[in-house]
Amino acid sequence: METHADMIDETTPARGDLAWETAEASAAPGPQVIAAAVRTLPNAPGVYRMISAKGDVLYVGKARSLKKRVQNYTRIAGQNGRIAGMIAATATMDFVRTRTETEALLLEANLIKRLRPRFNVLLRDDKSFPYILITGDHEAPAILKHRGARRQKGDYFGPFASAGAVGRTINALQKAFLIRTCSDSVYESRTRPCLLHQIKRCAAPCTGEIAIADYQALVAEAKAFLSGSSNAVRTHLAEQMNRAAENLDYEAAAICRDRLAALSHIEAHQEINPRGIEEADVFAAHQDGGMTCVQVFFFRTGQNWGNRAYFPRADKSMEAGEVLQAFIAQFYDDKPVPRLILASTEFEERELLAAALCERAGRRVKIAVPRRGEKVRLVEHALTNAREALGRKLAETSSQERLLAGLAQVFGLERPPRRVEVYDNSHIMGAHAVGAMIVAGPEGFQKSSYRKFNIRSAELVPGDDFGMMREVLRRRFARLVKESGPRPGEDADAEAVDAAWPDIVVIDGGKGQLSAAMEVLRELGLESQPIVSIAKGRDREAGRETFHMPGREPFMLPHRDPVLYFVQRLRDEAHRFAIGSHRARRAKAMGANPLDEIAGIGPGRKRALLQHFGTAKAVSRAGIPDLMAVKGISQSVAEAIYDHFNEGAPK
Repeated sequence: METHADMIDETTPARGDLAWETAEASAAPGPQVIAAAVRTLPNAPGVYRMISAKGDVLYVGKARSLKKRVQNYTRIAGQNGRIAGMIAATATMDFVRTRTETEALLLEANLIKRLRPRFNVLLRDDKSFPYILITGDHEAPAILKHRGARRQKGDYFGPFASAGAVGRTINALQKAFLIRTCSDSVYESRTRPCLLHQIKRCAAPCTGEIAIADYQALVAEAKAFLSGSSNAVRTHLAEQMNRAAENLDYEAAAICRDRLAALSHIEAHQEINPRGIEEADVFAAHQDGGMTCVQVFFFRTGQNWGNRAYFPRADKSMEAGEVLQAFIAQFYDDKPVPRLILASTEFEERELLAAALCERAGRRVKIAVPRRGEKVRLVEHALTNAREALGRKLAETSSQERLLAGLAQVFGLERPPRRVEVYDNSHIMGAHAVGAMIVAGPEGFQKSSYRKFNIRSAELVPGDDFGMMREVLRRRFARLVKESGPRPGEDADAEAVDAAWPDIVVIDGGKGQLSAAMEVLRELGLESQPIVSIAKGRDREAGRETFHMPGREPFMLPHRDPVLYFVQRLRDEAHRFAIGSHRARRAKAMGANPLDEIAGIGPGRKRALLQHFGTAKAVSRAGIPDLMAVKGISQSVAEAIYDHFNEGAPK
């Protein structure tokens, strides 16, 4: 079987037995399209895609027998509303054969996560899980928080449910094992111990306060603890403490005592620690109010490494087991699979899913629905958390729907908005200018849809807020028109409107900002796009905001109107995101070193120059003979450095 990346690469010709085959009959209704496809399908495992007339993927499914499974869709009568709607909307079908049903299941999960079909259960997962990394490419390894691809050499421990859990664990591990957290460049440039050594959180191998061999022994203890050998590590520390006390070395005994206390602190903050379960993920699904919450707990090395609640998009008619099966398959598409998975609800293809995950992990994986003992207690605990999380979500959703309905009434929209886009700019005297867009909808802030825009127009006068707003909106809506086509009219059905189009645009500013925004919308032929600007009140007092809309007189809302508070929250979130993006850009610019701009100056030569001269400013003032005195700097490199800082000056 080819890799998943190969299987879903639709921009290149498919290979081998994974070539997509297409059945088309766009002029015929859905059942006829499907019936025509069935006649040529084999009794073999594979994956099928149902596609609308617009080319959108409606549904991705897998089958042990493509012919038998697709045959079920050839008639609408007797199907539930979700399946009937899917069949009716189908204009084209694509198929791919696989060697086994487990391969089909893995490919199905991959495609669902990538294509996000309307009629599938969708895992809403916009964040990767954080890990603890103990680096392996340095004689004095560091302990770091890590997200994303595992390209750096070292040992990874996780996943943890949140960055906060990783931060707390690293903080305690620093106290327990005195491992450094600094970057390699900082390590190389140290001439005396840092503050972390002074407060007993680092052994300071950088300045030789501890021998490298002894430091590596501390690192080995940390790896053993994170790998599950916590009892052995604690026993060893206790023995060291007692031995030091017997030898009247009370300072060394106190250090061991503090390290033992730090390890106890880690274990005391894990709430529930199962006995006899070294590595497992626990999934519990609870349904209420037409929504499903899936609570996931992570247990590694016999320790609880946190939990996270998910709210997958699924049809109201689907049972908890159906949702859980689809959720677990997608969940492990890009994550390491544990040896044991515990589920709160039985589902139809549990054994098949376990086999698929075994194939993916390259070792045995068990999926169980426990009935007794310690495992039942874990599942019940997760189920309680799922029930409570869903209750909070339903309360928030109900409140959000009322506020969106009020927003539609105040701003004259046809229906409650599903997508609200809010824009703001941030800069200091025009420097490091950034535009920001945040998105809100029925489920609150949609942080995966947030966007920032580095202002790059060379023609803008520094500090021109109107020009910045024009650039941001022009870039955003020109791309939207290119990718999604013209904006549907106001009378379009809500389901027909592309979800990427905002129902209303909110900008921070007064009449001038609104005029600048309307200028861009007219250029792009989007005059019908609802838009409102918010001008701050007298003395910038909250509650006195004035709203400006095209074709309406400026107006204010009652001081205690919930919609006013809601709009203030939207504006404040856009302001927060814009300022954060601006600060990040400014910090990056401030952290840039002039030596980075010189061709031929890599990390080694840069480090040698800074160690010799102290600062980049001193390097810029140095003559060619002085530069050549630095190890690794030849005459040609010295001349290049000199020319960079002294353009046109005599050598």
